[in-house]
Amino acid sequence: MMKLVFSLSFLALFVSFLTWYILLLSFMVMVFLFLNSNMMLYWYSMSSYFLGGDILSFSLIVLSIWIVFLMVLASSSLYSNYTFNYEFMFMNVLLLLFLVFSFSVNSLFLYYLFFECSLIPTLILIFGWGYQPERLMAGYYLLFYTLFFSLPMLLGIFYINDFCFGMFYFLIKVPYNFYLYLSMLMAFLVKMPMIFIHFWLPKAHVEAPISGSMILAGVLLKLGGYGIIRVFYFLKNYGLNYMFLSLSLFGIFMVGILCMFQVDMKSLIAYSSVAHMGMVICGLMCVNMLGIIGSLILMVGHGLCSSGMFCLANIAYERTLSRSIFINSGLMTFMPSMCLFWFLLMINNMASPPSMNLMGEILLINGIMSWSYISFFYLMFASFMGCMYSIYLYSSINHGVVYSGLFCGFYGYYVEYYLLFLHWFPLNIFFLKIDIISLMVF
Repeated sequence: MMKLVFSLSFLALFVSFLTWYILLLSFMVMVFLFLNSNMMLYWYSMSSYFLGGDILSFSLIVLSIWIVFLMVLASSSLYSNYTFNYEFMFMNVLLLLFLVFSFSVNSLFLYYLFFECSLIPTLILIFGWGYQPERLMAGYYLLFYTLFFSLPMLLGIFYINDFCFGMFYFLIKVPYNFYLYLSMLMAFLVKMPMIFIHFWLPKAHVEAPISGSMILAGVLLKLGGYGIIRVFYFLKNYGLNYMFLSLSLFGIFMVGILCMFQVDMKSLIAYSSVAHMGMVICGLMCVNMLGIIGSLILMVGHGLCSSGMFCLANIAYERTLSRSIFINSGLMTFMPSMCLFWFLLMINNMASPPSMNLMGEILLINGIMSWSYISFFYLMFASFMGCMYSIYLYSSINHGVVYSGLFCGFYGYYVEYYLLFLHWFPLNIFFLKIDIISLMVF
């Protein structure tokens, strides 16, 4: 763990002396070294005085490094156009450093600190490399939604420190308090996000560059799920969980219907992220083993799948200069090979075998129905709508009449196929080693 932190610190210091390819190679080496130097422990293990982790931490750290590596790979047009290359690479390394700290610190206050610090590079990515002037408003939505619900959490952390004389996750023991419960959870529920407080997410995704959309969908939404699991170590009274659980069950059904009315590719993918994270919230609020393990598997699977879908949307955008589903129709004529990756990532999005999404949803449906069998009604329609909007996006983009304003096209660059393959391959291959995650102790 410390080797990874020092490596990222040196990369951030000397990024102006590195080329694009050296940075990509550094991220690949980090993934390899991290997987080989850290055992996937079933219990929480300390790496230093303030760093530690278990399967939950290690899997999300590997996901973070992998997604940031793919972010740099997806933004190769910035390198070829000389669009503030070194500033962009520095922001990526800094964001990865904050994410690694967020997932590996063992103090509640330090987690809050790095949780908020990850907001700064994300905002700079949206403001600096976004496409439309509306990116300023999207950044403000992201900033103020997060900060408004994070301030009560900071006050709650101060209360815990005053009561327990420490903020180590496993040594906190506080009496049940309704205000403490809300202050601890609301910051994470906004980050995931939960229905009715999700309005910042579609705006941020639509206006962000491809790198911003990938890191938002791939890792930053998972900060909320990670925080909820850690906070439930000491919030032992789960009597009010049914409120968020019921709201999220209703939300995944309604957001699925909302997806069917979207005409913007990135907006549809963003709303599908809200639906998937709603199911993760339901699993976490059940607080049983099936729900917790299923939530982690679905978070990792959704991070890879959703990031790949944003890459596909960006590839289409670079050809047609539009995110509209109507203008991007009939792309199978221009890019028949890319149609295969649309198909592979769409069937993964609707949780087909052998994907991590399928395993996560099976465990989550079992966990949620063990809480209440009546929830099968919402889960049934949510799964059906997930299938419907995935088919709607795939068929609208690849089939139909080609837009008359398009006169020429080409299959795509080698790096684009490589990028999409690196999203799809771990999503379906790690399904074979899902037993590592399923042995997590909560």
